[in-house]
Amino acid sequence: MMKELSMNIMDIAQNSVRAEADFIEITIEENTEEDLLSFTIADNGRGMSAEFLRNVSDPFHTSRTTRRVGLGIPLVRQTCESCGGELSINSAPGAGTTLTASMKYSHIDRPPWGDLAEAVFLTILMNPGIRFRYKHTFNGETYELDTLEVSEALDGAPLDAPDVSRWLKDNIKEGIREIREES
Repeated sequence: MMKELSMNIMDIAQNSVRAEADFIEITIEENTEEDLLSFTIADNGRGMSAEFLRNVSDPFHTSRTTRRVGLGIPLVRQTCESCGGELSINSAPGAGTTLTASMKYSHIDRPPWGDLAEAVFLTILMNPGIRFRYKHTFNGETYELDTLEVSEALDGAPLDAPDVSRWLKDNIKEGIREIREES
């Protein structure tokens, strides 16, 4: 099990990058009233064949060439199942992939978020050619960020420019803080 959910999200998003996605959507739903926490990462990358999808939770079945073990998805599945939830993955070659993880919000074994704002920020910053849409809902309050909209508002200024990246990081941090305080 990964120690922080933010690291799971970062790892799964990097899978999307390796699958040559140019659009990645990260959606988080925290609902304390329904005792539900879920996150979805959807991309428009290469997708997976039915055979690969059947074996994707096997840590020794990986598309990586740098090592023979892929622990990201098996660890997310283990976390979900040990916290009263589930993991679902929908994918098809050429159609991208959607991974949805859910678990009980109050489960004693649920890992903490860690620095979620930092993880989202770094994922965006490390992949400047990819459009990211981030949507985070906490008890009905929502924060959204779309890197295409940010780039257009800045007349195409690169997101990794020092002033822009500082603003981006602060905006994500503030957005998450606000939705948690308002509910």
